[in-house]
Amino acid sequence: MVCAMDGRDLVRRVRLVGSVRGLRTVRSAWRRRAADAAALPARGAERARVPGAATGAEPGPGGGVVRFARSELRIRVSVGGAVFWAWDGAEPLPSYAVAGEAPAPDERAVLEPGKDGGWQVVAERLTVVVSRTGAVELRTPGGVLLRRELPPRWWEPEGGGPVRWVQRSEVPADARFFGLGGRAGGPRLRDGVYRLWNTDPGGRFGPGDDPLYLTMPVQVVVSDAGTHLAFHDNSWAGRVVLREGEEGAGSGHDRPGACEVRMEGGPLRCWVVVGTPARVLQGWTALTGAPALPPSWALGPQHARWGFGSQEEVRRVVDGYRERGLPLSVLHLDIDHYDGHRVFTVDRERFPDLPGLAKELRGDGVRLVSIVDPAVKAEPGDAVFDAGREVGERGAYVRDARGRVVVGEVWPGACVYPDFTDPIVRDWWGSLYEERLAQGFSGVWHDMNEPVSFAAFGDPSLPRSARHVLEGAGGDHREAHNVYALAMARAGYEGLLRLRPEERPFLFSRSGWAGMQRYGGTWSGDVSTGWEGLRASLSLVVGLGLCGVPYSGPDVGGFDGFPSPELYLRWFHLGAYLPLFRTHSAIDAGRREPWEFGPEVLEHARAALVERERLHPYFVSLSQVARLTGAPYVRPVWWGAPGDRALRECEDAFLLGDALLVAPVLEPGVRRRAVRLPRGRWYDTVTGRAYEGPGQVLVDAPLSGVPVLARAGAVIPVRGADGEPELEVWAPAPGRTGGGLVVRDPGDGWAEAEVERYATRWEGDRVVVERDGGEGEVGGRVRVRG
Repeated sequence: MVCAMDGRDLVRRVRLVGSVRGLRTVRSAWRRRAADAAALPARGAERARVPGAATGAEPGPGGGVVRFARSELRIRVSVGGAVFWAWDGAEPLPSYAVAGEAPAPDERAVLEPGKDGGWQVVAERLTVVVSRTGAVELRTPGGVLLRRELPPRWWEPEGGGPVRWVQRSEVPADARFFGLGGRAGGPRLRDGVYRLWNTDPGGRFGPGDDPLYLTMPVQVVVSDAGTHLAFHDNSWAGRVVLREGEEGAGSGHDRPGACEVRMEGGPLRCWVVVGTPARVLQGWTALTGAPALPPSWALGPQHARWGFGSQEEVRRVVDGYRERGLPLSVLHLDIDHYDGHRVFTVDRERFPDLPGLAKELRGDGVRLVSIVDPAVKAEPGDAVFDAGREVGERGAYVRDARGRVVVGEVWPGACVYPDFTDPIVRDWWGSLYEERLAQGFSGVWHDMNEPVSFAAFGDPSLPRSARHVLEGAGGDHREAHNVYALAMARAGYEGLLRLRPEERPFLFSRSGWAGMQRYGGTWSGDVSTGWEGLRASLSLVVGLGLCGVPYSGPDVGGFDGFPSPELYLRWFHLGAYLPLFRTHSAIDAGRREPWEFGPEVLEHARAALVERERLHPYFVSLSQVARLTGAPYVRPVWWGAPGDRALRECEDAFLLGDALLVAPVLEPGVRRRAVRLPRGRWYDTVTGRAYEGPGQVLVDAPLSGVPVLARAGAVIPVRGADGEPELEVWAPAPGRTGGGLVVRDPGDGWAEAEVERYATRWEGDRVVVERDGGEGEVGGRVRVRG
C-alpha cells in the first residue's frame, strides 16, 4: 500500500502533471519500487567499526599515512594550502569535483610525532593534529582550533555491499554554517537535517523545502578563529546534521558547534581550505576549476515563460519591450516550443521559421536560449532515440540491474535517460547541440536533470539500482544520481565548445554538484510566488556563491501563481543586482512582463532595467574576477570582515563585488529599512548621503528602488548616459585612500582580458584617480561622486 505521506505526494504530483499522465506516474513509481526491491535487498546484519588505536605512521609528500588498528588515515597538504585527508586508503582521484590532476603536495609539510602518542603535520596556514584514537584537529598557526573531526564510524554489511559511515565534527561555539549547495532556508544554515540528494520538489518550493535541485557536501564555516571550507568528496546519498554552538557567557563552558555527515556508501575523504573568505574561495576554485565565463550578453536582462506558444507571441513580447524602451538581452524558449515536448525538435506549426526568428531578434540585440531536458522519448522513429541506441556497444541509455533500458515518465511520455557518466555518451550528446545552434539559439538551459522521472509517490527519479558507467568504474544510481546533472553540463559545455570554439558557451543548469561552475551557472528552479519565495531567492544565490557557483539567479516574480504588483517590483529590484537577471513563470501562472502590473510598476521596473544596463561593465568585471579568483559576484556582507559577529548574523543584504552593498526589501509594506554596514564610509547612491560603519542605519526604501550603498574610495566601471564607458569614483573618506579593479570586456571570445588596477586619494580639495603602480593613463571619462 501507499503510505499516508505518499498519498499526499500523489495528490500534489497528479495535480502538477495532469490526471492522464498522473496515472502513468503511478505505474512509473511502482516500476521503480519493484526494480529496487529486486536489485537492492534490505541491508542485513552489519559490523560496526572505528579506527582503534594508532599503531604507527609513514611520512610522505605533504604529510603521510597514520595507521590504526582497524583503518588508516592519509593526510596531504597541497602546494596551495588545501588539506586532503581520507580513511581506508581513499585517494583524491577519481573525483567529479576535482578539476584535472590533484594538487601537488607541499614538500615542506612533514608528518611528525605529536603529543600523547599522536601525530601532526605543520603547514604554512594551519596545523593538522591527529590523536592516537583517530580524531583530526585543524588549528591555525597560532594553535586556535578551527575544526575537530571525531573518530569516524563505519557499518559494514556482513554479506558485502556499500559501507555506510558517519563523521562527526566540532567547530567553535561562535561559528556559523553556510553552503551545502542550493538551500532555500539560508544563507546561514540553522540547526537541522540537510539531505544530500538532488530533488525536484514538484512544482514549487519555499524556505521550508529540503532538499532541492542542487545539493553539495560543501560547508563554509565562519568563526572568530577564521573561515574554512570543508568538502566531503562523496556523491552518494547522505545527510548533514548541523547544530550551532552556544557560548558560556564567560563561564568557560562553551558548547561547540556540531556537524554530522552520514553517507550511505562511498569513500570517506575530505578537503579543507582555510583563510580569509577570498582566499578560501580562491583555493576552492583552484581545486575544482575556474567558473565558466558567460558571454557579456548573458549579463543583461532576460525574459522567459513556459507557454509563449508561437513565433507571433515571441515577437509580441519582444516588441512590447522595444515599444516601451525596456532593455532586453535574452529571451528563453521552454519545452512548449518542442514537437510533443521531444528534445532537439521544433513544433513547425507554431514555430515555422525558428532560425529566421532568431536572426530577426538578434538584429534587435536579443539572443534566443533553448531549454534542454535529458529525457529522450522512448519511441522508435524518434531521431535522438534511435541514434542513442547505436552509441557504443550497449547504447547511450541507463540500464537496470538486469541489463534492460530504464524507462521513466517525463513530459514527452515514456522516456529513456542518457548515461552522462560515460565519456562516449557525453561526446554523442554534445554533438546534438549542433541542432540547437542551427535553429539560431545562442545558449541552453538544462532542466529536469536531477534527473526527474515523474512518480506519484516516492522519489521522483530513476531507480537507485539503475546502473551507470561512472567513467569505467561501474556503479549504480545511488552514487551517480548527484553527479548526473554535472556530467550532463559537461557534455553540453564541451559539445558547444567543439561546435563553436571561437565563442564562450552559455549554459546554466537546474541541478548540479561540486565543480559545476566549470561548465556554467544555475538558477533557483521553481521558487514559489510569495514573500517567502523572494527571501529564498537571495538565500540560494548567496549560498551557491559560497560553494563556488557565482552565476545564478531566481525566477523573478516566482515560478507559480500571481504576484502582487508590490511583490513583483521588489523581486525585480533584487534580480537587477544578481548575476542572472531573468523573469520567468509557469504556463498556468500570471504574466511576468513589467507592463502587466500597471503604469507605476512599469516605470519603476524601467528604472531598474536602466540601472542594470548602466552597471553592465561592472558585472563584466565581476565575471572576470570570479573566473580569476573564484570570488562570487554576490557576497555576504561579512565577506571582508568575517570576525564581525553582527555582520555574520545579517542575511537580508549583500555585497555586489567589493564596491556596492545592496539591501533589498523582502517584506510587504516596507518603505524604510535598517541596513547593517561593514566598517568604513558608505554613500547612498541615490542621495549621496554618507554613513559610517560598522553599525546599523535606517535608509529610505521607496517603491522606486531599494537601498544601494557604495563603498568610499570605490572605482566602478559603468556606462555613461551616452552609452560610452565611464569610471564612477566614490570619494574616499578624509585621510583615507581607495581603489578597485576594472576588467574591460574583450568580446565574447577567448581574448585575454586586461586587469586595470586603480587607486583613489585626496590631493588637497580634489579626488585623484590614477592607475595603481603607474601602469598607465586612466582610460575614458571619470566621474567623482560623494
